Amino acid sequence: MPRFPHHLTAPGPDNPFPGIWVLQRRLGHEIAHRLGSNEGLDMPHAALREHFGDAMTEHVYCYGDAEALGVRERLASRHGFAVDSLLVDAGCDSLLALALRTVAPTGTTVVSSAGTYPTFGYFARGQGCRLVEVDYREDAQQLAPDLDALVRAAHQEDARLVYLANPDNPTGHVHDEASVERLHAELPEDCWLLLDEAYHDFRDDAAAPSFSRALPGVIRCRTLSKALGLAGLRVGYAIAEPDTLAMMMKVRIHYAVSTLSLAAAEVVLDHPEEIDGHIRDVIARRERLARHFRELGADVLPSATNFIGIRLASADLAKRVHADLLREGKLIARPAHPSLGHVLRITAVEDALVPGRLGELEAALQES
Repeated sequence: MPRFPHHLTAPGPDNPFPGIWVLQRRLGHEIAHRLGSNEGLDMPHAALREHFGDAMTEHVYCYGDAEALGVRERLASRHGFAVDSLLVDAGCDSLLALALRTVAPTGTTVVSSAGTYPTFGYFARGQGCRLVEVDYREDAQQLAPDLDALVRAAHQEDARLVYLANPDNPTGHVHDEASVERLHAELPEDCWLLLDEAYHDFRDDAAAPSFSRALPGVIRCRTLSKALGLAGLRVGYAIAEPDTLAMMMKVRIHYAVSTLSLAAAEVVLDHPEEIDGHIRDVIARRERLARHFRELGADVLPSATNFIGIRLASADLAKRVHADLLREGKLIARPAHPSLGHVLRITAVEDALVPGRLGELEAALQES
């Protein structure tokens, strides 16, 4: 079992700010008179009420539930998780930073693929970690994180943590469960596996019961930004063993998720038919988009996400197309890392399917 930094396992004080929602649950009754905190202030919020209405305004008076119990219970019901294996925080990005703070102290080595979701490397360097990157496995059929290379680097570099986005961002590649289990099993005994599963809901086997398990030595991070469309409200969740989550709570911001965000997440989770319909629609659009560009001769990478990746002949061509589209007010994604500079990523939204919307890319494909 990977170890925790000593400062987290050593005895320490309880969280000094459990919050009103947690305190009410502990007491078993409502705290109606909030006379000792910011949550009882008499600010009229007339401007907010005029713009957003009374219902939303009620959420701004109080800090969010530090335990996010309502969201965790709904996620547990939807996916089959144990409630105590879930921690809610301000989006997947915040959870990646939280995982690093928990298990990868300054000076330790972490490993990832060269060109994968760049926020991990950004946070790792900011944490003072030594970041080791390994090349993707690339051939005519795939552009994918190289699991064998990640294992080798973890052993050679005495890594404290290995990061894998699965499905991958920006290529869309997905490793099956058996491959990820093998990766985990072959890592050094004291090395953590951080799985970024932000796009998990769009993979074909997303509902498999095995994905609801918390695993020793593994922190899995997901988000409500994609499948639930709540990117602006910043809600994500980690799946890990309770002891691991307890360590994460020691270095977590007390009220990282607002009352409004939690309430909105609960409302959306209470309507699973809308979520499931959205996921089906996204997958259908993704396949239409992929088919359209394949018919134009594009090298469209297999994707288990809400986007497609197109591999162009060169990084220079991808850079030119990306810049041309941006000048026209059309934003698609191009990885900043030179290893994947030849890839363009297009989200499967209806606007991308409007005839001529991506004309600059279509013309470049015809030229090449």
